[in-house]
Amino acid sequence: MDDLYRDYILEHYRRPHNFGVLEAPSVSVEGHNPLCGDRITLQLGVRDGIVERVAFTGRGCAISQASASLLTDEIKGKPLAVVAAFRAADLLDLLGIEISPARLKCAMLSHDTLRRALDELAAAHPTDGVEATDPVPAAGVVVGGEPKPSPAGAPDPDHPDGAASPSDGPAAEEVRR
Repeated sequence: MDDLYRDYILEHYRRPHNFGVLEAPSVSVEGHNPLCGDRITLQLGVRDGIVERVAFTGRGCAISQASASLLTDEIKGKPLAVVAAFRAADLLDLLGIEISPARLKCAMLSHDTLRRALDELAAAHPTDGVEATDPVPAAGVVVGGEPKPSPAGAPDPDHPDGAASPSDGPAAEEVRR
């Protein structure tokens, strides 16, 4: 079963859904993890309180990019209130594999960036049915401010971008390849 989910993540990494740039997005937010180099730009096209269009661009490990692909599939066509209720745990469920604490920041980059995008939309259009969120970014993730310190501290030579983390076992190693 783990092989199936690893293949699923690798497929979203190799052929991400909704990858690209929107023409005239309602909001565009960059998020990055300075410790490992994962980076995404998330764009939403909202009309009448519905996320009609969504796109992202970015680079990074398989988990961060697959997470963004899965998240964009999940929120496309949904009302802002439903998108605002999308929790970090929901995204982890979509990924379908155990995520080590060291890779949580990779998996949550798209969710943290979505929270920031919703905050910007709420500030710009307070009557569109979305309230500002109180994002709690994963360690080391930046979504428009200072990074939250990473508990790991030392660069991981096994991570393709040198992320700070302890060893996270063979399953996570397979996903990163």
